[in-house]
Amino acid sequence: MQDWTGEIEAARERIAAHVRRTPVMQAVLGGHDVALKFEHVQHTGSFKPRGAFNTLLSREVPEAGVVAASGGNHGAAVAYAAAQLGHRAKVFVPEMAGPAKIALIERAGADLVVVPGAYANALEAAEAHEAETGAMQVHAYDSVQTVAGQGTVMAEWEAQGLEADTVLIAVGGGGLIAGAMGWLAGRRKVVAVEPRLSCALHAALQQGAPVDVDVSGVAANALGARRIGEICLELAQARNVESLLVEDDRITAARTLLWRELRQAVEPAGATAMAALLSGAYRPEKGERVAVLLCGANAAGFDGLM
Repeated sequence: MQDWTGEIEAARERIAAHVRRTPVMQAVLGGHDVALKFEHVQHTGSFKPRGAFNTLLSREVPEAGVVAASGGNHGAAVAYAAAQLGHRAKVFVPEMAGPAKIALIERAGADLVVVPGAYANALEAAEAHEAETGAMQVHAYDSVQTVAGQGTVMAEWEAQGLEADTVLIAVGGGGLIAGAMGWLAGRRKVVAVEPRLSCALHAALQQGAPVDVDVSGVAANALGARRIGEICLELAQARNVESLLVEDDRITAARTLLWRELRQAVEPAGATAMAALLSGAYRPEKGERVAVLLCGANAAGFDGLM
């Protein structure tokens, strides 16, 4: 059994000098009193640098540097972490990553390759590069170092005085929610929220094993993993995690509300967990204290929200 508390505590110490301690807020949105954590203001606009830094600082990086496959946010985080630590980075992204995330990775200084198709195609290309060059693969979600790094979000939030019975977290490949489950160890209820059009964890929980799913929709360039990570699924099954699906229009509506009410500009993935609360997909019990993690801010623009 993995010692997630120990792994995450070690990761917190390891990455402390390299990541931001992101702010928290208590707000009323759509009639719900909700605790929020603004992880979308982390370096590169998402929680991903936590896992990237923990991975690079946990292992010896070869002369060939590092390689990563990403829908966008992970690639930007790996590029940023590698540049900060003086390593070469090659990042493979699918065409669906979109111009904002592609530009972000390029600005961070990585050697960028855009691959036709979806995240799974980028992962295949990254694995081929790893085999050919000996570069170190930094997995987006399914490695102990990545999950432990992402788990520092929840450890930090508790240290900031989180008072919540339930935490809603968006799921793509599962690294962020796996880190949260690993740290909390059942002390709070964790609810997994996915877009109906990109729902690898929901499908795996129904089938009892990871399965390939089709991915599309407004949040696919961040939450569009075709198959859930094995670490995430194992923890979700062990914790009997509640899994919810939300429609794209509800994600868009949540994103709009976050901008109009709080002036927080998040990408669709960053609004997905909030969409579950606002749409009624998740209905808190009377007196239940709810928290929502806002996880990403990398979108092409926000003119439509103004």
